[in-house]
Amino acid sequence: MNLTAFSAPSLQAAYLRTLPAIRERCSNVHAMAQQGKLEYFDYSPDHELSVVNYCLEIMKRDFPAADGGVDFASIPPHGRWRHLDAGKSRIAPLMAKWDDERESPVSEKEKCKRLIDLFLVSVLLDAGAGNQWTYNESDGESYSRSEGLAVATVHMFGQGLFSGSATQPHRVDAQGLSQINESRIATAMQVSDANPMVGLSGRTSLLVNLKTALESNPRFFGSDARPGNIIDFLESELKLDGSSLRVHVSSLWGVLLEGLAPIWPARYSIGGVQLGDVWPCSVLATVGQAEGDDFVPFHKLTGWITYSLIEPMEKILKWKFDGIEDMTGLPEYRNGGLLIDFGVLTLKPGLQALANSASGVPCLPPSHGAVVEWRAMTVIELDRIANGIRRQAGVNSCDLTLAQVLESATWKGGREIAKRLRPLTGGPPIEIESDGTVF
Repeated sequence: MNLTAFSAPSLQAAYLRTLPAIRERCSNVHAMAQQGKLEYFDYSPDHELSVVNYCLEIMKRDFPAADGGVDFASIPPHGRWRHLDAGKSRIAPLMAKWDDERESPVSEKEKCKRLIDLFLVSVLLDAGAGNQWTYNESDGESYSRSEGLAVATVHMFGQGLFSGSATQPHRVDAQGLSQINESRIATAMQVSDANPMVGLSGRTSLLVNLKTALESNPRFFGSDARPGNIIDFLESELKLDGSSLRVHVSSLWGVLLEGLAPIWPARYSIGGVQLGDVWPCSVLATVGQAEGDDFVPFHKLTGWITYSLIEPMEKILKWKFDGIEDMTGLPEYRNGGLLIDFGVLTLKPGLQALANSASGVPCLPPSHGAVVEWRAMTVIELDRIANGIRRQAGVNSCDLTLAQVLESATWKGGREIAKRLRPLTGGPPIEIESDGTVF
């Protein structure tokens, strides 16, 4: 590629949409924290060991080994699959139904396409639902937050809510999404005055915009405008390594960043390029800087989609993904809440003064400088916590991946400590004014 053909703003915009940029820019914020220069938080690295020990105890409890330690091999990666199976298995029975489709046998590739359809839509609907909303299954079981949203999505998918095919309800395509509106989503998710959901409008907009994205990118999503068709595109990126089929994670990341770009609300842009989940951070601002030098990219929902889609492709198609080390921990309020609740990050007085009188915690939009600092610190601290767990347990990053740490320890730990410290709501130490498109 001839980089001289591109302007500096174009290069900056392209950089901010890459995976490595997330860790690099967040590291810059972390360096400022080490110098005591954050605007909204004080950083106490000596409290990291408490987080590591807390996480290890959770891992020992939930994934016990015979010797009293952790059975690391039994820990699944972080992904939407676990939430879709909350309380009981739902994906395996769904796939068993496909095996019974006698008129037209379902190939492994088509099974994977259907799961990608489901998983992608489910992640897009996964932004924080608030403290009051729940979803009730017909067996009487009730689910809230991420698990509730996931379970609701399984039922919506099973009912053909996202499909435009009269003969195949179990898919997502542009034609099916063209029938989506806020009323249908509210009904399917059991939203009412007595069961309110935060960010319902934003969630619906993502699905409506997904239709446009699918239709606008046939290179990725095919002529029938379907998420699962990214498998066809990625097949062209596969490399044969002995008996293994390998693809670099940057190929999947690029499809999701470029292919799904139309779904995100217009926020910050550089050179006419909309950046998505990218925000300015005041502590990185310098005199005479180039445009975007103070921006920090997160791309949380894209990261969550990436983690979630890798799993079915590895399990069903037996593909291997290279470059996974470029993936970061997810900068969201469970992982980040763990840091505040254990004192790794302490709110400075100006931020404490914003606490809501009813909840006792600040409630801020994603654009607020405190949220940007918090998320940047979360990305790097998740790396540090993962390394701390490995040191304590005597394992390496091959034995215990970052995705496994997110699944077995930090996300779950953030939820559990929040429930202990704030039993009325179980909410995070900083509430987010969610529109359903970031968190």
